[in-house]
Amino acid sequence: MKIATPDLVTNSYFPALAAEELGLYRDEGLDAHVELLPSLDAVNALRDGAVDFVAGGAHTTLLTFPGWKGARLVVALSQGTPWLLVLRADLPARRGDVGAVKGLRIGAAPGPDRAFLRLLHEVGVDPARDGVTVAPVPGGTDPGASFGVVAAAALERGDVDGFWANALGSETAVRRGVGKVVVDVRRGDGPPGAGQYTFAALSTTDALIARDPERVAAAVRAIVRAQRMLKKEPARATEVGRRRFPPAATEIIATVVERDLPFYDPVIGEPAVAAMNGFARSLGLLAAPVAYDDVVATRFRSLWSASP
Repeated sequence: MKIATPDLVTNSYFPALAAEELGLYRDEGLDAHVELLPSLDAVNALRDGAVDFVAGGAHTTLLTFPGWKGARLVVALSQGTPWLLVLRADLPARRGDVGAVKGLRIGAAPGPDRAFLRLLHEVGVDPARDGVTVAPVPGGTDPGASFGVVAAAALERGDVDGFWANALGSETAVRRGVGKVVVDVRRGDGPPGAGQYTFAALSTTDALIARDPERVAAAVRAIVRAQRMLKKEPARATEVGRRRFPPAATEIIATVVERDLPFYDPVIGEPAVAAMNGFARSLGLLAAPVAYDDVVATRFRSLWSASP
């Protein structure tokens, strides 16, 4: 069983990777492997049957499945918009001040950059008018690269003035003394609603759900078990990191995971789906509202809260 993800070295989709490296898929009778593919390639591979699942931003499913036709979300990997704004440590930016980006070069990966541009729009920052450059960092989109970690290195070199990336990247920059977190929308920074633009989820096709619902259920159970295991023993994140992460990321992943534990909740709530669909409509990825049951495979909902 193949699971594609657009970022392997990250806290955002970490439960999917932890379920593999801690043997939880295997315990559920699955021979599963998480592999790295860019966002569009990942959802295209899902559509084409080259992979069975995608662990990524929920809204990215719409890149290949217009109107949610043919695919569903089956479990949340982590709650809320998973990217943070980090600026150079020497800049006089206050926490929560999105406008501090004016005149700066900001690194953002394709896909997450759409959320960042939406954030700027909501606070009245116009990149063209206000001199904000938003672009990928050198090497950030190379095969096998973790954008957040690469972005932190770019900030240290002075290639950018800040970046929009996952918490692993932000922690790297803060620990090196080159950056500071200015906006963490999941924790209330920025405009209302920015923390709910999207969330990390596991998606699959309606065809696989119809053909092999038990295999899908097994994957959901493994994810839920991984989230619970991390909440009980967050230090086990280091064990996962040793197997799949570069050494520098391995050193800090347990700290980042422990800080993120409140977000490792498998429930896909109706308000979260409504907010995510609203964000997708603002991007032109969705033309009209879609019912919750047409986005989420509710037949697996009982597994989100099932007793261990």
